[in-house]
Amino acid sequence: MYIDSLALQQFRNYESAEISFSHGINILYGDNAQGKTNILEAIYMLATTKSHRGNKDREMIGFSYEESHIRADIQKHDISHRIDMHLRKNKNKGVAVDLVPIRRSAELLGLVNIVLFSPEDLTIIKESPAERRRFIDMELCQLNRIYFSDLSNYNKVLNQRNNLLKQISIHHADMDILSVWDKQLVDYGQRIIKERKNYIGRINEIIFDIHKKLSAGKEALTLVYERSVEEDRFEEELSAKTDTDLRYQSTQIGPHRDDISFMVGSMDVKKYGSQGQQRTVALSLKLAEIELVKQTIHDNPILLLDDVMSELDSTRRDALLASISDIQTIITCTGYDDFIKERLSIDKIYKVVSGQLM
Repeated sequence: MYIDSLALQQFRNYESAEISFSHGINILYGDNAQGKTNILEAIYMLATTKSHRGNKDREMIGFSYEESHIRADIQKHDISHRIDMHLRKNKNKGVAVDLVPIRRSAELLGLVNIVLFSPEDLTIIKESPAERRRFIDMELCQLNRIYFSDLSNYNKVLNQRNNLLKQISIHHADMDILSVWDKQLVDYGQRIIKERKNYIGRINEIIFDIHKKLSAGKEALTLVYERSVEEDRFEEELSAKTDTDLRYQSTQIGPHRDDISFMVGSMDVKKYGSQGQQRTVALSLKLAEIELVKQTIHDNPILLLDDVMSELDSTRRDALLASISDIQTIITCTGYDDFIKERLSIDKIYKVVSGQLM
């Protein structure tokens, strides 16, 4: 899988830009705040329909414009595809694949598989549970369109249920309606829990050896899926917590409250690991993600490295570089001297200055 070219119109700080990529290592370098990450964001949008920064569509449209356009030419299994995406301030985004509009942007998922690694990922171990849920959800959404649909529907139902809980508590709305939302929440939630459980199981099969190697054989890493509720008990426990939910005016159990623990032996790295251990676990997680995508789609993902090399020591950097020898990789950095010193085989280099590629 490769991205051959990318074109931007009125996207972030790019008035107009076109860039071609090699199938190997591509470097985008320049000072901070010049637009390097904006290019990765555009590619990520085309793969997932969302910004990895969590921004809304309107926030990515160039200042003083009403819409922007992203276009990419990709190759997958030796077949060429074109993806067009229009972002509009006051309308839903428009997406076309091979010049044919698609009804829902979610239909785009799975056409391009992206693995993004940024400095923020190095802190995922110690950040809030929401960040770890976001990690697993973004990967599963790329690999499984049904999961994306279930997750979207779950979140909609969850919002409706929470709104109803407030209405019941404040305005004494009809309690009978709650059972309608409960059934839907359980149906979607059980499927989400099942898929997350399977995903963690598959990651564990891969990450053990990766982390063992990164830690020079000293540590055995296991991911533990901390479910808010067991899949087969969701309906029962949701009903049992109705009074609690009404008191708090929000739903207290469900996959929206799940978490992941990272255990080295009996030690919870999230709570007791050193910063070095936490960074090594984060790198192991990212390398395992790359391998899992390969196994699932029987192809390589496209790897985006957003200014992460400067955050890694030489051992971790070497491990990452060793894993990308056969993957199209787009790297942003403030300078490329370090990569030359590492004897990384660079195929294309662009300097980025104020939304211009040189």
